[in-house]
This record gives sequence, structure tokens and C-alpha cells, in this order.
Amino acid sequence: MNSTKKIASALISVFDKTGLEPIVKALHQNNVTIYSTGGTETFIKNLDIPVVAVEDITSFPEILGGRVKTLHPKIFGGILNRQDHSGDVQQMQEFNIPQIDLVIVDLYPFEKTVASGASEADIIEKIDIGGISLIRAAAKNFKDTVIVPSVEEYASFLNFYTENNGATTLENRRLLATKAFHVSSHYDGAIFNYFNTDETYLKTSVAHGQILRYGENPHQKGYFFGDFDQMFTKVHGKELSYNNLLDVDAAVNLMNEFKGEEPTFAILKHNNACGLASRNSMRQAYLDALAADPTSAFGGVLIANGTIDLATAEEINKLFCEVVIAPAYAQEAIDLLEEKKNRIILIINEVELPQKNVRTCLNGVLVQDKDNVTDANTHLKTVTTLTPSAAEIEDLLFASKICKHTKSNTIVFAKNKQLCASGTGQTSRVDALKQAIEKATSFEFDLTGAVMASDAFFPFPDCVEIANKAGITAVIQPGGSIKDELSIQYCNDNNMAMVFTGIRHFKH
Repeated sequence: MNSTKKIASALISVFDKTGLEPIVKALHQNNVTIYSTGGTETFIKNLDIPVVAVEDITSFPEILGGRVKTLHPKIFGGILNRQDHSGDVQQMQEFNIPQIDLVIVDLYPFEKTVASGASEADIIEKIDIGGISLIRAAAKNFKDTVIVPSVEEYASFLNFYTENNGATTLENRRLLATKAFHVSSHYDGAIFNYFNTDETYLKTSVAHGQILRYGENPHQKGYFFGDFDQMFTKVHGKELSYNNLLDVDAAVNLMNEFKGEEPTFAILKHNNACGLASRNSMRQAYLDALAADPTSAFGGVLIANGTIDLATAEEINKLFCEVVIAPAYAQEAIDLLEEKKNRIILIINEVELPQKNVRTCLNGVLVQDKDNVTDANTHLKTVTTLTPSAAEIEDLLFASKICKHTKSNTIVFAKNKQLCASGTGQTSRVDALKQAIEKATSFEFDLTGAVMASDAFFPFPDCVEIANKAGITAVIQPGGSIKDELSIQYCNDNNMAMVFTGIRHFKH
């Protein structure tokens, strides 16, 4: 078997014809016999290039409204025959089966049809049968047959083909076969997930991937699988790292809680907010977010829920930060922020995020629904004699949004829609509370009249007691401890208001 093979014949049957013309012309220039069907056949004829209809080989017309075109032994025999196998060679001659050296396919757009909200009948018609069979057959026989499995591979094939003067190497064919099995498995996975209602099955396939410089640490390899360019327009800066991407993810999820609200700015470090504020202007929101912890803000990820104007950019430019994210920027703001060579500037686009969280665990994976519950007025149940004021309720809900996106165990202090401090990722809720108090004190925040949010209930009254002594006047927590009454009673005895939400927001 020769490693390098000349292409003498090709079967082309594609949905997307973008970029197909130069391939067809290159094949024609090399005297390749081209077979085709339906719309692709018409496309080739319109280029004034000879094409043989598949039905002229099979002596059988397209049937069932085009559902059956290429599914025939003379087609699949031409693709699957082993050219170094004497029995195959004999049968090719016996049944007058033409050799097919190249197969070019682009499948019906099943995923796009589903995403468009089309009817089930239209979706079913976009389940490709002949195309997927051609892909698998040609990929299986990559030693003798070349497979171009999607429009995304047209250009790479044309490069192979022209560089090798109308031939392909075994390495070329094997690489394209690998791409082909990715296309077929991804396609089948998408179809399965459309039909599947049994949540004990998990099939995932991500078509876009990139190699990162490294993982969390330089000795770890890192990869990102997803369509980053769909979600963000990168305006400036270096390539994002593994850790950058984790922080960007945390920032986006947190800021989604404030979408459509007054100007809000957040600063994140190690997936947690170290500063967040809502104000009448984006500049003031940024300044008050920074005030919560200017030390941790160094090297952080910054995100706004609205346009970053020049006044805000001038303040941001005084800080070393890794990433700035916003739905829009004034051009003067971009011009200024670009002065720092490595600073990453991202415009976030409207993209629907996955509704499942997936992470590796032991020798498998854990899957859960995304925590899409945002605590609101309707969730609040006042359990103390004292009812929180309207301003306190506003701050309680503000603090709760931050708490939901902070590592457990966590305590969050807020006042006048500004994050004062948080205790994050502690093994004890009391430790988280003490950490928050120490942090607020170190940055000279007066906690008198501030509110406190907890991601889970208080098993003992010690937390509300410590908070009360620090100046906290209102508390939001899920409730649900068998000793809730002890915390409630302490609040009643010390003129504190407390509300239960009934919803826990652990983030491990």
C-alpha cells in the first residue's frame, strides 16, 4: 500500500458550499472525475465543470423526497474497498463499482435548526443519514480514501491537496479521519441530547478547543473547550490564561445578577468579589468597589454591567489589573485602557450560558442544575419582631447576590449597596464572620447600620451575636437550623432584624 495517493475520483455532497468552488476547480484541473447529488450537483454544473450524477452509477433515482441518495452498494463499495485486498479488487471488477478516492461532505445543520426554535418536524428532517454514513465509511477506510467531513475542513484539505500536487499522504488522511470521527460523534451527541429526557445519561461534546499556556500552575497542561469568540469580543491584550478564564467566568456569573440595574462595578480575585458597588455613575461604582479592598484589587478582574466611559477608564488606568469586561466602552476609554500592553479588554456579548454545571469528581463527573435562584423580596420572611427598613432590604438583597457567588463558607457585609467586606472559603462560619470583620476594620469601614448575608443557616446564635457587636443591624440567611429560634431570640433581644429566604447558596 502506497503512503501517498493520487486522487482520481471524488464524491461531493454538501450542505454548506462556502469555499467549495476552489476545491472543485482544483479537482477539475487535475482531471478528477466528480460524482455528486442534488444541490451540490447543480452547484458544480453552474461552474461549467463536468459532474456525474450518483444515480448514473447506481441506476437508481433519489427517492423519498431526497432522503435516500447515496445509500447504495456501488457508492459505499467505492469508498470502503481495500485497494491492497485481492478479494475487494475482484468484487469491484465483478460488480462494476467505481473507485471513490475522495469524499467531501457537510452535514445538514441539526444544531442550528434546533437553536432556531424550528418545529420538531423541521428538526427531524435535519438529521443527516446519507452524509453521516459517507463520513464514517470514508474515515474507516482512511488508508485508501480521503474524507473532508465539514465546511471547516475545506481549506485544510485544499492546502494538503495543492502542496502534494493532487495527492494526499497517509498522515493527511489519518488527520482528516480523526476530524471526521469528531464530526460524526459530535453530531450524534447533539441528536441524542435533543431527544434525551433521562438525566442519568450524560453526553457532552464541545466543537471548539484551544491550548492554553498552562493550567492553574506552570507544570500543568491547560485547555479551554468552548466558543470564546462567540461570548466575547477581545479588543486588546495578551492571551487569557487558565486562571484568567476561571476569574472571567466568576465575574460574568456575578454580574449577571445585576444585569439591567443601575451602574454596578465588581472587582474579583481568585473567583471571589473583593469589591462591588452600585451607584448613579459607573465611575463612582468603580471607586466604591475599589475602596472595599484596594490591596486585593491589584491584578484582579474588573467587570461592569454597563458602558465604561472615559471618566471610569481614567480611574481604572491607575490600577494594575489583568482583565476588564463590559458590554460596551466609549472609544476614548478603549484608547486609554490600551496603553497597558498586556491588559485584556473584553466586550461581553449576549450569549445563553449552559444551564448545567459539570465538574470532574473521583473517577467520574458531577452534574447539577445551575443555581438560577436570585433572592428577591418575594423570598423574604421576616422572623424577628423588628422588620428591616426598605433601605436595609435593598442592602440585604444586594449582599445576598454577592454571597451567592462567593466561596463557602461565606459571610458578606454590605452598606448602601457597597460591599464592605466578606469572609470567604472558611471551614467555620464563625471564622468567615471574623475574617469579614477584620477585613472591614482594616479598610476603615464603619459597620454600624450595615447588613450581613450568610450562604447557609446559623447552627448557633454566636454569629448574630458577633455581628451585632460589630454594628450589624439586619441579617439575611436561608434558615432551617433546628436551633433557628436561638438566633431569632438573640436578634429580638438586641434590636436586630433578620429575614429567612428558605434557599441555601453553597458554592464549593
